[in-house]
Amino acid sequence: MLNHPLRTAGALLLAGAAALVLASAPPAVAAPASTDCSPNGSTSIENNAYIIQDNEWNSTAQQCITYNGGTSWTVSTANFTPPGGGAPNTYPSIYQGCHWGSCTTGSSLPIQVSNLGSASTSWSTSQPGSGAYDVAYDIWFNSTPTTGGQPDGTELMIWLNSRGGVSPFGQQTGTSTVDGFNWNVWTGQQTSWKIISYVLNPGGTSFTNLDLKAIISDAENRGSINPANYLIDVEAGFEIWQGGQGLATNSFSVAASAGSGGGNPPPGSTGPITGYAGLCVDDRAASTANYNPVQVYTCNGTNAQQWTVANGTVQALGKCLDVDAGGTANGTAVDLYDCNGTGAQTWQPQSNGELVNPQSGKCLDDPNSSTSPGTQLQIWACGDGANQQWQVP
Repeated sequence: MLNHPLRTAGALLLAGAAALVLASAPPAVAAPASTDCSPNGSTSIENNAYIIQDNEWNSTAQQCITYNGGTSWTVSTANFTPPGGGAPNTYPSIYQGCHWGSCTTGSSLPIQVSNLGSASTSWSTSQPGSGAYDVAYDIWFNSTPTTGGQPDGTELMIWLNSRGGVSPFGQQTGTSTVDGFNWNVWTGQQTSWKIISYVLNPGGTSFTNLDLKAIISDAENRGSINPANYLIDVEAGFEIWQGGQGLATNSFSVAASAGSGGGNPPPGSTGPITGYAGLCVDDRAASTANYNPVQVYTCNGTNAQQWTVANGTVQALGKCLDVDAGGTANGTAVDLYDCNGTGAQTWQPQSNGELVNPQSGKCLDDPNSSTSPGTQLQIWACGDGANQQWQVP
C-alpha cells in the first residue's frame, strides 16, 4: 500500500544504540505459528483487537511474516536490497484503529485530537545487528473519523531506533524532551499531508507506557497536528531498506480514551436522546428482543426512550445500540442487541452533535431527515446534517 511517504537516506542517527533497552516486557505466550508471505496480507489477532499487516509496497522480493501468538510476530523471511528513490521496501507492522478503512474491534479509536483524554503504548522489539531499517510507530490523523484512502491530516512517526544510515523524511527542525525522553524532531511536507517524526536519542528496543498524548500535544504546539482532526490509528513496525530478517515484535499494546471536552461522556448519563424535528431515539415497543429496531418517535418519557451513554456505549433496557451485523455500509440498520463489547456497539458523541460509530466511520442517521414516528435509524457517511445531530443526556 503506497501509504508511506518517500524517505531519503541520511547520516546515521543512532549508531550503536540498538543494545540500549529502555524497558522490558514479558515474552508472548507460546502458540502455534502461522506464516503469511503475501505482500498485502494481513492477520487479525486477539479477536480483531489488532491487525498485523505485511505491507510490502515497494519491492517484489519475498517477505514472510510469522505470527507467534499473543501480539508477537516476526519478519521470518526477508533479504531486501536498497531500492531506488530513497523509499523503504516495506513496512510490516501491527496496528489498532482504522487503517485505510480496515478497522480493529473494541478500541476507542478514532478520537478527535481536541477530545483526546489519554493515549499510551507499550512495545517490545527484537532487532538484528545488520541491515538498514528503522523501528518506528506510524500514527495517522485525518479530517474525518476514517478514510478508505490516504489520510489527509498528519503522519506522526516515532522512531524507537534505526540502523544503516537511514533517516526520517524532511529535515531536523528541533529537539524536544517529552515523557522523560530526548527527541530529535524532523518535519516535512508531502503533497497532501504533513509529516513530523520524533527520533529517540539515544535509541532503544522497547517502551513501557509511552505517553502518546504528550507527544501528540507537542506536535500540536508545533503546528504539525490540527486539533480538529482525528487520531485514526496507531501502527508499530519496521521500515526496511536492506535485510530485515529477524526483526520482531515481542509484545505490543495501545490504550486511548476520549476526555471531557467531547467524546465519551461521564459514565451513567441517562435520559432521552433527541434529534431532527424534536423526535426521540426509541426502542420500538420497548422490546428487549435482539435485533429490535431502534427508531425515531414522538418523545413520551417511557423507558424505551431512556438511554444511558457510558464507556463508549448507548444502552436502553439493559441492551446496547447496535449496528446490524457489524455492517459498515451506508444504510445499515441500527437495532438493539445484547451488549458484547464489539465495534458495532461503540459510539462516540462529537462536539457538533454527531454520534460516530468508529468501526464504520459513519454517523447515526435519521433516514432522509424523516419526521415520521417509527422510522428506523441507520448509519450513513457523516455530513454534519441536522438529521445526524443528537442531543445526548
